[in-house]
Amino acid sequence: MAPQKLAAVVVPVTLLALLGAVAGQIRLSVGYYKYRCPKAETIVREAVKSAIDSNRGTGAGLIRLFFHDCFVQGCDASVLLNTTGSSEPTERASAPNLSLRGFEVIDAAKAALEAACPGVVSCADIVAFAGRDATFFLSGNNAVDFDMPAGRYDGRVSLDSEALANLPPPFASLEKLKEMFAAKGLDTEDMVTLSGAHTVGRSRCSSFSDRLPPHVSDMNATLSGTLASQCNGGDTTVPQDSVTPDGLDSQYYRNVLNHEVLFASDAALLASNQTADMVSANAFTPGLWETKFKAAMVKMGRVGIKSSADGEIRDKCWMVKVN
Repeated sequence: MAPQKLAAVVVPVTLLALLGAVAGQIRLSVGYYKYRCPKAETIVREAVKSAIDSNRGTGAGLIRLFFHDCFVQGCDASVLLNTTGSSEPTERASAPNLSLRGFEVIDAAKAALEAACPGVVSCADIVAFAGRDATFFLSGNNAVDFDMPAGRYDGRVSLDSEALANLPPPFASLEKLKEMFAAKGLDTEDMVTLSGAHTVGRSRCSSFSDRLPPHVSDMNATLSGTLASQCNGGDTTVPQDSVTPDGLDSQYYRNVLNHEVLFASDAALLASNQTADMVSANAFTPGLWETKFKAAMVKMGRVGIKSSADGEIRDKCWMVKVN
């Protein structure tokens, strides 16, 4: 398991991270907490495992939480804030984030970490570790196992309006998706790869109602009919992947090819030969998507990270630190 690999990290890696921060170049590193909080990653993994053992859907929520955090203000735990002391609502109150899950897992991990190593582990790193660990536990035979570099600081800014502006909507076109991912330093392949997270989790019917009768879409007629019956004018939730709803795997890409996906943004992956070829490769090359997903999660985890100069280590993940 990934946390057990920390012993292999040598001291110079941590020193490079510290030197980089001093020089104004923020560097993340594997094993960042090896000396200051040796059990940090184990504590987070235990909290995630306990939550997923109770409800596998929480794991999908934690992966989504990581994504939503990194796309707004960078990977700085701004999505967790209930208040920043400002009168303006935070990201957490924004429409795209109202269905987020897993906050209680982050809070449980933070409480355990504060008891073990007060003031050391950032909420931003907890979110990143939890996204990694949820991926591990939801993948078949725990196959998607990887190290997540750490060293993030927690941000102090969280704005409702920024969530709406930065999070790709479920109706986004291919060009809009490419544009929004590129704005975060993520390329087209990263976008196609990270879209595969839709292989787990559930969605509200309102997020794809424009693709159900009487509207016209390219959705498979059988699936469309089933969903129309399940939704029945309400706003219930349904699995995003009706074939393997509880497992993180490459089935999503076969669903895309078969027009058995919920969102217009999923169907949009077939809108160009370039992305359609990526979808096919992920669908039919064993292990390819899993390998790319590990790299894409680490790459996304570097988006907009904060340092001690513009961030902090919160005492509680839902509020900025009071000095």
